[in-house]
Amino acid sequence: MPKKLKLEGLDCASCAYEIEEALKKEGFEFAVVNFTTKEAIIEGDIGKAKEIIKKVEPDVEVLEADEHGHGHSHEHGEEEEYGKTVYLIGTSLLLFFIGIVLRYYYDMDNALVFGIFLASYVISGWKVLRSAVVNSIRGNVFDENFLIAVATVGAFIIREYPEGVAVMLFYVVGEFFQDLAVGKSRRSIKALLALKAEYANLLRNGEVVQVKPEELKVGDVILVKPGEKVPVDGVIIEGTSSVDTSALTGESVPRTVKEGEEILSGMVNLSGLLKVRVTKELSESTISRILELVENASARKAKTEKFITRFAHYYTPAVVGIAALIALVPPLLTGDPFTPWVYRALVILVISCPCALVLSIPLGYFGGIGRSAKEGILVKGSNYLDALKEATIVAFDKTGTLTKGVFKVTKVETRNGYTEEEIIRFAALAEAHSNHPIAKAIRDAYGKEINEAEIKEYEEIAGHGVRAKIDGIEVMVGNDRLLHRFNIEHDTCRVKGTVAHVVINGKYAGYIIISDEIKEDSPTAVKELKRLGVKKVVMVTGDSREVAAEIAKEIGLDGFYAELLPEDKVKVVEELEKEKGNGKVVFVGDGINDAPVLARADVGVAMGALGSDAAIETADVVIMDDKPSKLPRGIKIARRTQRIVWQNIILALAVKLTFVSLGILGEATMWEAVFADVGVSLIAVFNAMRILR
Repeated sequence: MPKKLKLEGLDCASCAYEIEEALKKEGFEFAVVNFTTKEAIIEGDIGKAKEIIKKVEPDVEVLEADEHGHGHSHEHGEEEEYGKTVYLIGTSLLLFFIGIVLRYYYDMDNALVFGIFLASYVISGWKVLRSAVVNSIRGNVFDENFLIAVATVGAFIIREYPEGVAVMLFYVVGEFFQDLAVGKSRRSIKALLALKAEYANLLRNGEVVQVKPEELKVGDVILVKPGEKVPVDGVIIEGTSSVDTSALTGESVPRTVKEGEEILSGMVNLSGLLKVRVTKELSESTISRILELVENASARKAKTEKFITRFAHYYTPAVVGIAALIALVPPLLTGDPFTPWVYRALVILVISCPCALVLSIPLGYFGGIGRSAKEGILVKGSNYLDALKEATIVAFDKTGTLTKGVFKVTKVETRNGYTEEEIIRFAALAEAHSNHPIAKAIRDAYGKEINEAEIKEYEEIAGHGVRAKIDGIEVMVGNDRLLHRFNIEHDTCRVKGTVAHVVINGKYAGYIIISDEIKEDSPTAVKELKRLGVKKVVMVTGDSREVAAEIAKEIGLDGFYAELLPEDKVKVVEELEKEKGNGKVVFVGDGINDAPVLARADVGVAMGALGSDAAIETADVVIMDDKPSKLPRGIKIARRTQRIVWQNIILALAVKLTFVSLGILGEATMWEAVFADVGVSLIAVFNAMRILR
């Protein structure tokens, strides 16, 4: 069972990569470190993992998830840390400004001026220097602290101390703003789902006691007042209200709930007072599972993420090597003084920090997953976001996916002078005692109170239908076999869809067609998928060929596969795999009886999975409400995420290559280099945050 560790003080993206690599080298088969959430998810010995993390990053405080205060104390600690950093930066800036005035305005260059610059340097950069020394001793050379330390100490050695201080100050200020931006991004992603209630109103011995949601047990009875968040999953035992489900489904229209219905954590009670019996503890409740899914999505990394972390791993030592050659080779070959060439090498060291790349890409994917969650689409990993954007074939299950899975009377055909009203009334009375879905659909179509006193006799004829006496009138309702069994003269045998024939006093009165209702947004979903470039949209169903053909035509599908068993659906998906080309096959089902085919497709999408454990377990993507139109929305978010990620990669590499070239030619100063490095990191972070808007 994977265990979650909180990494307080993890403040650089490449450090997260170093920790993950170290854990894997030490034999942890499953170890994922997520810089964006400051978490490590590990399978194995927790004590050993803590030791390894401490060895790689001594400044990181490792806490087990349940030791970690999620609430205000943690936020307060962060605010205190930010305040301390601002104070140190302010003091350092003041000293730096005094040093600049004395050196350049009063033309002083003595021990006092050097001391002022050194004090400014140490105040702003002591943490960077300490980390560089400790990490180097532990064998973790080539991190960004080491690069900045070497570059700035080198500047002091060649008597360019104003630049050394400026680079350190720029770097620390840049890191501070980057921390603020990442913190804001992390909070906005959490805020999309942070509908965990602060408290619950527990009914205990006739009194209402406020307790933490963690303290609630299955079977407890709680009150949810208007305006309050539902703390845990439960069943309403008293009251009616409308609830806001937008945190779970992305759906802004409130839903009405009443006694006997399930209510889920994360919903907000809008109007009435509800008495609820707890069915799941907080850790098992819907909102906790969603939050965990979104946070753990980083475990399944996209190829781009994997590539860029590996790239940064080799890129930094390569740049250090180039810098060393530039510092040593030209002066040795040409006899030039060392100072200008060492200066060029230091400029290149500053530029080589891989932060912009290593940070902005996971943040981009994390933002994409958070944005999807806000829309009610749970994506279980950035690899599935990447796969979604390449969808070329989409196969939908029918019942509960494209259709509502609710039977409804869609047509009444009359014969021999009977009216539609008469047929529906007699059929509803005859079916009054049946609990079959078709009988319920006929009663719903009648829509009036049934007076059971009118029904004198009632007989169910297995495999055929029902026969009843209603105020002396004999009524039979059933299938075509019923008509042939009682030799009823009729002109219609084969009808498309589910049919109920009605016979009144031995005479054929007509038939009722009962259909599974198509969801309002199914045709829109198909149109949108086509517009997004999906080549083929098909339906796979266990229903009859006639029903499937009718629905496929109405929705605008490219084709259908009917009368299939669950294992046949897997074969259909395997056939579709041969046609996909370079794209992906996406299967969309209701997630409960479609587990094998959800697992077989490139991307398995579970529909209508509000609270369904089976769907959340099996699928790669879970759509939290019943809307097929969320699939094209998910594809759009996936494509936007990918665009922003590649914008960041291209921007960071282009700026770095430009400044490395300028540094080699001696055209870039250290001021410009650090400004370029920090600037690119900030632009990349803010660009990644656009996904959340």
